Amino acid sequence: MRAPRRNEMELTMDSMFEPADEPDADRSPRLSVGDPELRKTRRLARECDTCIFKPGNPMHLDPGRLKQMVTEARGGAGYIICHSTLPYAGNPVPPAVCRGFADRYRTWQLQVMERLWGFVDIEPPDPDSARTPECPGDTHYA
Repeated sequence: MRAPRRNEMELTMDSMFEPADEPDADRSPRLSVGDPELRKTRRLARECDTCIFKPGNPMHLDPGRLKQMVTEARGGAGYIICHSTLPYAGNPVPPAVCRGFADRYRTWQLQVMERLWGFVDIEPPDPDSARTPECPGDTHYA
């Protein structure tokens, strides 16, 4: 007996959660903002305390770095992962789309995610539970 045929949306959703078959040796594996249980895209419910989009540059980014990150995100993955949800941040919150970016930019990738799967809004990490480290270089893993 053959397995039931899967539709294209199911196959596309699966590709959000599985690593690439042949990862590029020159770059680190892409982090997933997909929640495999809910089958939705994780997005912060609000900006984290040190959001790169907050006035005053709380992450102490080099001049022009924010613009570079936004340009890369708008031309590539379509979103920025919140730095406070990256593995090096040392907190239990899994990678999630930066709310500051999502509120300011409507990329086609975010629109597709919203229409196909929807978002699950998660609370940003508690800044007291783990120290949010300084930006150790490139925090754009998307």
